Amino acid sequence: MSSEHDIKNLALAHEGQLRIEWAAREMPVLAHIRHRLITEKPFNGIRISACLHVTSETANLIQALHMGGADIVLCASNPLSTQDDVAAALVNFGIPTYAIKGEDNASYHHHITVALDHHPQLTIDDGADLVTTLHSKRSELLGEVLGGTEETTTGVVRLRSMEKKGKLGYPIIAVNDAQTKYLFDNRYGTGQSTLDGIIRATNALLAGKTLVVAGYGWCGKGLALRAKGMGAQVIVTEVDPVKALEAAMDGYRVMPMAQAAPQGDIFVTVTGDKHVIGQEIIPLLKDGAILSNSGHFDIEIDIPALEKASSSKRSVRQYVDEYILTDSRRVYLLGEGRLINLAAAEGHPAGVMDMSFANQALCLEYLLQNKGKLVTKVYSVPLEIDKNIALLKIESMGMSIDKLTEEQIRYLANWEEGT
Repeated sequence: MSSEHDIKNLALAHEGQLRIEWAAREMPVLAHIRHRLITEKPFNGIRISACLHVTSETANLIQALHMGGADIVLCASNPLSTQDDVAAALVNFGIPTYAIKGEDNASYHHHITVALDHHPQLTIDDGADLVTTLHSKRSELLGEVLGGTEETTTGVVRLRSMEKKGKLGYPIIAVNDAQTKYLFDNRYGTGQSTLDGIIRATNALLAGKTLVVAGYGWCGKGLALRAKGMGAQVIVTEVDPVKALEAAMDGYRVMPMAQAAPQGDIFVTVTGDKHVIGQEIIPLLKDGAILSNSGHFDIEIDIPALEKASSSKRSVRQYVDEYILTDSRRVYLLGEGRLINLAAAEGHPAGVMDMSFANQALCLEYLLQNKGKLVTKVYSVPLEIDKNIALLKIESMGMSIDKLTEEQIRYLANWEEGT
């Protein structure tokens, strides 16, 4: 048991361990990797600081790295996403953990600072709060860091901005950009878990409702598809003409947010940008509109503008705040504008996080194997890692695929043979 922690209640450890074991049933690829890590101990003595959603799926990754020899510390990447029983189980497992569901901003940032006190040689981040704090407030530690990984779109955007401005201090692999991550985690994971969070928070019937999806990236695609499948009338808002055209071709109505605002019953932002539902949109919302967010930070909905436009506010259900606007319209904000799939539900299903966290483990190992050889920039996940994870997942599902014959390999490499 670790003596270093800040969690809600250590007595929840048994319940958390059961939750971790249940998730493990759906994570065969990570289990395969963990078995090798236990034998080879590639992370032996390596200090890792991780800032991730503290969930049962994350616990399986952290335990695998720990059993592979890592000296690892974990803090939360979101104040509302922590599963307190899982945090307790991780402490019981011997992993210093700093995460409490509902922690205030001061505690959240303090926990990140404590994780950096570990003097990491590798970092794992989800949203880049750990990395940006390391660069801005603990830059004296940068010389000890060999590399890092980033889990989500928002974090990768921040890191690429740092790289472009010459501020990035060590090589980081954008795990989010792996095909076995964004094609599955973002599309299937976010699509299902976001609706799960909305339904748990509101108990609303989606069939017959008009649901507005802001952003048609992989998360938006998955969300729109599943909402449509449950009977919702889906509107998509976009700023990218190619993505907007794709949404239209997929059968959705496409329009600006100002036009969608008076039509929407439920809104979900999945853009990774700021104030997608801003102060100019709030006066256009219909009475009873429900606002939710599945982008990483709680800035996609302009909450200060919503509060300014309101005469009163009250909590009407867990994770549901009712704002009474000055003209008596009611607007409902879910999960304080934070990731609704983690605030009100359990996040992505373990079966899809299996691939995301397999990428994390193998990319961290890749960073160690190539220490001193990598320049300081944001890297894509090596293709061989991506394909290996996909193959392992296929095999775990009881399926197999074809292989190219020697004749086919020669044909694909030869420009002379044709019709």
